[in-house]
Order: sequence, then structure tokens, then C-alpha cells
Amino acid sequence: MTRGIFRGLYNAGMTSLPKKRRRTERRLTDHLLTEQRNAASKNLDRMTSVEIVRLMNREDRKVAAAVGREIPAIARAVDAIVRGMRNGGRLIYVGAGSSGRMAVLDAAECPPTFGISKKRMQALIAGGRRAVTGAVEGAEDSVRNAERDLREKHLRSNDVVVGIAASGTTPYVLGALQYARKRGATTVAITSNRHMAVARLAKIVIALEVGPEVLTGSTRLKAGTSQKMVLNMLSTAVMARLGHVYENLMIDAVLTNEKLWDRALRILAEASGKRVSAAEHALRAAGHNMRVGLVMLKLGVEAGEAKRLIARAGGDLRRALGE
Repeated sequence: MTRGIFRGLYNAGMTSLPKKRRRTERRLTDHLLTEQRNAASKNLDRMTSVEIVRLMNREDRKVAAAVGREIPAIARAVDAIVRGMRNGGRLIYVGAGSSGRMAVLDAAECPPTFGISKKRMQALIAGGRRAVTGAVEGAEDSVRNAERDLREKHLRSNDVVVGIAASGTTPYVLGALQYARKRGATTVAITSNRHMAVARLAKIVIALEVGPEVLTGSTRLKAGTSQKMVLNMLSTAVMARLGHVYENLMIDAVLTNEKLWDRALRILAEASGKRVSAAEHALRAAGHNMRVGLVMLKLGVEAGEAKRLIARAGGDLRRALGE
């Protein structure tokens, strides 16, 4: 496994480094913060249930603080993604193992939440679909597979590639970031080890230094939690900036079941100050389009006029409403 990692690192550009620098990289890899032992959990196998979960709770409190320290970098990433998507680009997450699954989860939940096309927000996980529910041996060690997967996406300069690797050394992620740079795409790294190879391949680095895990090396724990928090921030902030949110309401949610239909009615009633019955009438007349329904309710116009106002405003809901 270690040999595979180093082959990947070299393939990702480390062979161009001086020998002294490469030796430093090896020492750093041997002493990754995410691989160190946590002194507080050395007797984990002798603890009671309440002691284990209390310890994990204490350790988890460090996660929000670590994320908080990276807010400037997270905000820069949001701005870069917004800029790229406004110019027709896509947001593409890349990860392996737990990090890849976090990426797949966030990418999958955004289309129904914000009404954005699945093509505009995607996730690549080392090993493909099989890796979402199970381990695919050796998948994360392949730089070439990352290049192949991104090549199939026909990467463009307006795209933003976000590589997620707790270790900062995952060859699949390094290969993806290196290929993205060659194609002129914006690169972002989310890692728990600031001084690793991933930081040199990304334009924006979000380093979530949460410290050693309760279970040594199990980065699905604090590192994974911190990744989930950052992905929440990235996708939600980007979608809000792109106008897929009205106030703090999901105005572009896809209504695929009764629960979501009821939520849409509550959203329209809340946002317009009208009765739920009026919201239901407007939503049906709008063809289940919530933003059209909101313009109808707030401006007292028919569906056709609401659609014209939204189109004239270039899809900007606030401008269509004159707000």
C-alpha cells in the first residue's frame, strides 16, 4: 500500500522535486497528523460504553473549531465556484473511500434541494459506483484512473475541481488535481494535513487540522465530519449566491413526494404571507414551479406573466419581485 502511495505521489509530480525535498515528503507521510495516535484514547478497548462515547464527543468538539479556522479559504472557494458556474462551469468533487462517499452524498442531494441539473454538480469516487457501498481494492492508488475519469468529463477552464483527501496524499485525488490544472480548471483541496502534496496542486487549500483520531487512522471520524461540514458550506453558500434560495427558503426544491409538496406549500405561504390554500392554487397553476408560484402570490399576477417577469429578470427572483 505504501509503495502504491509513493508511486502515485511521484506520478503526480513529486519526481520533479529535489531529492532532499522528496526525503522530507517521505518523513511527513510517515508522520501524518491523521495517522498519529491519540493519547486520550490509548485504552479505548478497556473503556466502558459511556467512556468511549463521552471521549468521542469531546474530540468532536474540536471539529467545528478546525473548520472555523479555515473560513477565509472556504469563502474563497465559494467565490471561485460561483464565478465558474456563472460562466457555465461545473463543480466536480473528487475523492476516495470515506472522502469520496462524502462527495457523492453532497453532490447527490443538491439537485433535489436546489433544482440544479445533475450535470452542473458531480462527484467522482475512486473505484466508481461500487466504491460507494464497499471498498474497491487499490482504487485510490491510481493516478491514471483519475485522469481517465476527468478526461471523460471533458473538463473546461470554467470548471472547479474539489479534491478531498484527509491524508493529503491520495494518488487518485492528486492525479485529478494535476489533470485539472493542466486543463486550466480551478483546483480546491480539502485535507486534514496541510503540508502534503495536495496543497501544492490546489489553488485554494482548506486544511482542516482536527488532530489524531480516537481510532488511530480512521479518518471517517473527525476528518470525515469536518469534510461533511465544509461540503455543506460550499454547496449551500454557492447555491444561495446563485439564486437557488429565497431568503432562507428552498425555492427551487424538486417536488417528488407528498412531504415535499406540503413543504412547498408552507414555503410559499410563509414567503408570501398568503394562506396555504392560495399557495396550493398558485403552485398548481405554476406547474409545480415554486418561484413562479411565489411571483404570482406576491405580485398578484397570472402564471404566464410571472414567467415573463422571471425571464425578463434573467432568472433573478429578487429582481423579478422588484426587491
